[in-house]
Amino acid sequence: MNFVFNPPATVSVPVLGSSARFPVHRIYCVGRNYEEHAKEMGFTGREPPFFFLKPADALVVVNAGETGAMPYPSLTQNLHHEIELVVAIGTGGRNIKAADAYQHIFGFAVGLDMTRRDLQNDMKKQGRPWCIGKAFDQSAPIGPITPAALAGDVHHAEIALQVNGADRQRSNVSKLIWSVAETIEHLSAAWELQPGDLIYTGTPEGVAAVVRGDLLEGAIAGLGDLKIRIS
Repeated sequence: MNFVFNPPATVSVPVLGSSARFPVHRIYCVGRNYEEHAKEMGFTGREPPFFFLKPADALVVVNAGETGAMPYPSLTQNLHHEIELVVAIGTGGRNIKAADAYQHIFGFAVGLDMTRRDLQNDMKKQGRPWCIGKAFDQSAPIGPITPAALAGDVHHAEIALQVNGADRQRSNVSKLIWSVAETIEHLSAAWELQPGDLIYTGTPEGVAAVVRGDLLEGAIAGLGDLKIRIS
C-alpha cells in the first residue's frame, strides 16, 4: 500500500515483565469520578458518567525506574496535575456488562491527566468543547502497564501524587464514584471498545498547579510509580 507520506509509528506502552509492548488505539478519560474532586470543582452527587478523549500521541511514556520529561505547554498559566488509575483494554466489545468487564482488561497503569485549567475554564464559561484544555500535546504521561494478573487488588489500592516530595493528592481507588467495571459498561454503550484502548478513570481531590522544574511522583499500590519533571 502506498501513502502520500510515511505514516507515524504506532504509539505503545511497555508492559512489565514482557518484551512485548501494548499498542495504543484511543485514550478515553472519565470526568469528575471521585466525590471529593467533584466537590472541589464545584459539583456534588453521583451524576451520570461523562467522557472526553485525548489523542494517542498525547502520551508521555515513562519506563520503569526512569523520570520522564514534560515541557510546560503553551497558552496556559495554570497547568494542573490529575493522578489517575489507567485501565488497558485487551479485548474489545460493545455493550459490555459490568459483570463481564474484567474479562476485557489487559492490565493497569499509573497515569496523569494534565490539564490547562485556565483554558478549560474559559471554554466551560463559553459553553464550548474543552479539548484545548485537556487534549493538548504531551498531556497524558503514563508508566508501564502491569498485567491484570500481577496487579493485586487494584480496586482498593491507595493512589497518591507528590510534587517536589510534598503530598498533593492521596486517596483510594475504592472511592471511585463509578467503578472500573461500571465505567466500562457505560463507555462501551457509547463506543465500541477496541484492544489497545486506554481508560483514564478519574482523579481524586487535591488537584493544583505545577510550574517548570517541579517533580511529580505518582503511585498506585501494586502498580509502581510514575515520575515526571516539568521542563
